[in-house]
This record gives sequence, structure tokens and C-alpha cells, in this order.
Amino acid sequence: MSKIFTSLGIDTYDVLEAAGTKWNFINMRPGLVGGHCIGVDPYYLAQCGQRHGYYPEIILAGRRMNDGMGEYVADRVVKLMLRKGIAVLNSHILLLGFTFKENCPDVRNTKVIDIIRHLEQYSVKLTIFDPWANPDVAHHEYGVEVVNQLPQDDYDAAILAVAHNEFKELDLPSLLRPRHVIFDVKGFLPREIIDARL
Repeated sequence: MSKIFTSLGIDTYDVLEAAGTKWNFINMRPGLVGGHCIGVDPYYLAQCGQRHGYYPEIILAGRRMNDGMGEYVADRVVKLMLRKGIAVLNSHILLLGFTFKENCPDVRNTKVIDIIRHLEQYSVKLTIFDPWANPDVAHHEYGVEVVNQLPQDDYDAAILAVAHNEFKELDLPSLLRPRHVIFDVKGFLPREIIDARL
């Protein structure tokens, strides 16, 4: 859904705030949907339905949307960088969060890996900072380097992928070059410091 709002120039969170005035509104926020319950189990349900002659179009459409979200985020960041005249090749991008959800060490079925894999195609230097993730597990399972302490460096762009509480204390603009991009996947950062969000 957030892809549609974004392409129309409408902020997803403004829509959610307006919808929240209805008594029966269920507040679902955009983001990367990993883990097992929502990220994997619907495929079992879909397969079961198909075995019994039912094609669960809504379930599969939702999974297609979620499965493409990492690539969508990476593409948006690259386009924003280009629009600001920031060279993407060999740029230094800070990725905040690697676990599949906030304030949790679990990296199983994390969809953050999709952002990483897509950005790797642009030969960028990625720093993946997650105070919750175990770097050894991340390296073993995904072949990526995750750090638990944030290296002081000048970054061209930052992507907040997971809304860990620790990131509330982060002075993100101070870590970035004067011309930079901040993309907020979770709608977690102050609106005035970001360039875009889902």
C-alpha cells in the first residue's frame, strides 16, 4: 500500500492518522515483514488452499508486495541519492538494524537482507549497525558483517530498517555528510530529518 501512496505524493502516515479516527481502524504500519509467522507461514496456507482447489489471491498478492519491499527501498534510496547529486558507486551507506523486528535479536527470515543484496549490486560500502543482532550468526547465516558498535564515519546515506529503541538516542544527521539521504522504513525518525519513508 505504501508504494501507491508514495507514487501519488501522499504520506502513508498522514493516511494512517486520518484512518485512525474511525472506531474500527486497525493500525498496521508499513515496513519489512520478515520472521516466520507472516513472512513464511502464509505460503503453507496458500499451498494447502491450492491443493483443495482454492487459489488464495489476496494472501499471495500480499506476500508478493512484502517480498519486493527490500528491493523497493534500495531503489528509492539510490534514486534519492542521484537526485541530490550523490555518486552511488563507492558511496558509504549506514544501515540501521538487521533483525527481523525491533528490540529482538532474531535474524531468522529478516527481510533487511533484501535491501543489502540489492544495494550490493551498486558497489556501495555498507555498514550494518544493529546492537541486538549477533554478528557471528549474521555472518554464518547471511555472509554479512554486522557491527554492534557504530563506527564513527561520514556516511552518504542512512536507512533505518528496524526501529530498535537504541536508535532513538542516535544523532543521525551528525553521522552524515552535508549532502546526504535518510530513508526511514519504519516511520520511526522525526519527519524533519528524513528524505523519505514508506
